[in-house]
Amino acid sequence: MTIALSTKADPSRIVEIATGYMAAQQLFAASRSGLFAALAEKPLPTEALAAATGLSPRMARILADAMAGLGLLTRSNGAYALTPAAEAYLTGSKAALDLSPFLVFLEEISYPHWLQFPKTVETDRPGDLQMTEARWKTFLDGVMTYNRLHAAEFLKAIDVSKSTRLLDLGGLAPYFAIGAMEANPALKTTFAYAVDFIESLGAELDRAGLSSRSEIVPAATPSAEVPGPFDLVFLNHVVHRFNATENRAIIRHARNAAGKGARLALLDFFLDDAPQQRAIDALHAGEYLVIDGTVVYPESEVRAWLEEAGWRPLEMVNLPGSPRVLLAEAV
Repeated sequence: MTIALSTKADPSRIVEIATGYMAAQQLFAASRSGLFAALAEKPLPTEALAAATGLSPRMARILADAMAGLGLLTRSNGAYALTPAAEAYLTGSKAALDLSPFLVFLEEISYPHWLQFPKTVETDRPGDLQMTEARWKTFLDGVMTYNRLHAAEFLKAIDVSKSTRLLDLGGLAPYFAIGAMEANPALKTTFAYAVDFIESLGAELDRAGLSSRSEIVPAATPSAEVPGPFDLVFLNHVVHRFNATENRAIIRHARNAAGKGARLALLDFFLDDAPQQRAIDALHAGEYLVIDGTVVYPESEVRAWLEEAGWRPLEMVNLPGSPRVLLAEAV
């Protein structure tokens, strides 16, 4: 029997999604082999690219063609060149922000861990990360590198120029507040961080030369009550790590520390109610669940917590390749 297919039924997207693991593995290999770094100075043809990376000519062409097909390289007259994104993020020590530790994390920790996802679907429980000291280092290096990207995009979108007192509550990485203080010399920050992060936080502030404009308050995030008033509050990568009851307390404590009219920037991934869900958020809902059982919450639920605590939600800002920022004002 012949099946008539609608001319509107294009299977391309299904095939692209189903073969996405091929793209990921070739990106990991291209980064690991130094293919992007080899193109940092000038375009190269296959043979020269093979010589620069130690790959066979066949492998060099496979990877370079894949990266060209995926939009990370261009190809002209047999020579490959970097796109602006590849130049900025994939050229190692020459990159504006080297994402290779994040790619290593994805390849060595996240990617194989997703092989447990069928069990997570059946049980609604995370898999077993089977962490060792070496794997924890890979995990943290990758996550913190991705956080650096988030902070860079965050600071392009958030105006901190009029603020003088910032509360960074419960964060995992200080790059957001450090960037804000670097952009605004009048800004002072109180970091209310969990005890486990205090030592690394202090080291980061020392490296940035910002210790004199910073106060560190060791505190468990759900119970942290910091006296204000602050005119700017960051809740970055906090919400997904806690349950609903804890989040309502955290947001309430943040409001108690804020002066009237203060701004809140709450960064995380969200499930939304728009006709087209932003894919990266929904994908991270699966990532967070399979990795450690944490939660990507519906935007509507988070907005309700804010309103309940005395925050007025203002707008949602999408950050390229990163989470979103829900902005609110203290009323």
